[in-house]
Amino acid sequence: MKRRKFFPAGKLPAGVLSGLLAEPVTGDPEVLVRGGVGEDAAVLRFGGRLLAAKADPVTFAGDRPGWYAVQVNANDIAASGGRCRWFLASLLLPEHGTDETLVREIFDDIRAACAGLGVELVGGHTEITGGLERPVVAGFMLGEAERLYRKQDLRPGDRLLLTKSLAVEGTALLAREFGDRLQGRVSADELKKAAGFLDEPGISVVAEARAAVATGRVVAMHDPTEGGLATALAELAEAAGAGVEVELERVPVCEETRRFCDLFGLDPLGLIASGSLLIACRPEDTEAVRKAVTAEGIACTEIGRMLPAGEGLVEIVRGRRQPLRRFERDEICRMYE
Repeated sequence: MKRRKFFPAGKLPAGVLSGLLAEPVTGDPEVLVRGGVGEDAAVLRFGGRLLAAKADPVTFAGDRPGWYAVQVNANDIAASGGRCRWFLASLLLPEHGTDETLVREIFDDIRAACAGLGVELVGGHTEITGGLERPVVAGFMLGEAERLYRKQDLRPGDRLLLTKSLAVEGTALLAREFGDRLQGRVSADELKKAAGFLDEPGISVVAEARAAVATGRVVAMHDPTEGGLATALAELAEAAGAGVEVELERVPVCEETRRFCDLFGLDPLGLIASGSLLIACRPEDTEAVRKAVTAEGIACTEIGRMLPAGEGLVEIVRGRRQPLRRFERDEICRMYE
């Protein structure tokens, strides 16, 4: 009997997922962008308007899962060029340890996050579920878009910009979830600062997406999450049917991120990366987009470019070109072993 191979925690392998989503169910012509590897949200034509839709759960975060759920779903709508409008949340709560205080805390965080983004909480589902060690919040965000952004419109030579710095969310999670293992190895100030990365520089990319879209010069955007920047670049390339090149010396990395990853033996390139936005534009539009984002007080750095499909995925390290490293699962998963 052939032995079954089980997947590790994290995203499904891209090859498996793309195969599962390859064929539409009905071929509905109102579906303009459907789910797929590298696609942040579905886009539907709905009564003469463009409706963006996204569903994403929060599983890594031990605290503030409701707040996280709103942010990560909003990020994907924003990366699709949309404006977030309506949110639904499914709360799966552990049978041991759930009380009214916990439920109210999660709901309060959801409401506060929605209020900050001008989003209405319109529904969802709540239940106590056996077998869970911590709450799981699965979010569903709906938004409106003024125009359609297609990653298939990317072409060789298009420039790639990255906002903020590498692995903002991953760094905050390491400080919040594993701070006890960092105590005595980093200063209390470093630990406190890193834990605060959720809010400053923040894991939301809504502001930079809006600023970039307002220039009218963006071709496509992508929201790096699980698997870090390396996985996001691979996803972008697959969705575009192209290759990609990144100059690693140009990728901004906070000192706290470097230190924590060195101490835990993690690669920041594969560490969960909400908080940064990948923006692709034509070479002649690069500076205009970068200036628009930085005018909002958000760092924005050119890190690479799109390549012809035949050139594959490339990273440049100290002038040497080599295959872009790949991660079967997010580096944060190694911390839970």
